[in-house]
Amino acid sequence: MSIVVDTSVIIAVLTNEKSKGNLIKATVGEDLIAPLSLHWEIGNAFSAMFKRKRITLSQAKKAIEYYSLIPLRFQEVDLKNALEIAKKYSIYAYDAYFLECSRKNNCALITLDKRLNTIAKKMKIKVIEV
Repeated sequence: MSIVVDTSVIIAVLTNEKSKGNLIKATVGEDLIAPLSLHWEIGNAFSAMFKRKRITLSQAKKAIEYYSLIPLRFQEVDLKNALEIAKKYSIYAYDAYFLECSRKNNCALITLDKRLNTIAKKMKIKVIEV
């Protein structure tokens, strides 16, 4: 099965959050897909953690090494479609990219973002609950 994996899931795994085990269990052996924007969102998440003193540069670099080992298939998304989703649901384009990626590939989405989860369901996108 193909699953679109959003930033919240990747960050949770990389930073050893309590949901890590369940997230890995839900995705192991599956075809994991993400929009190309995931790279920049990962960087942005770590830079936010720097500001809150939650992570050091050394820890972030080590996490990026682990990130590179996750078997992700990156895809372009249709920007116009993503912007339509962003406008309709009043969300950031970065969130809409994951929804558009799921819609385009007719596959499930896994996210820890409750709002994204709710919108995906409204869009009739299957959501992997963890």
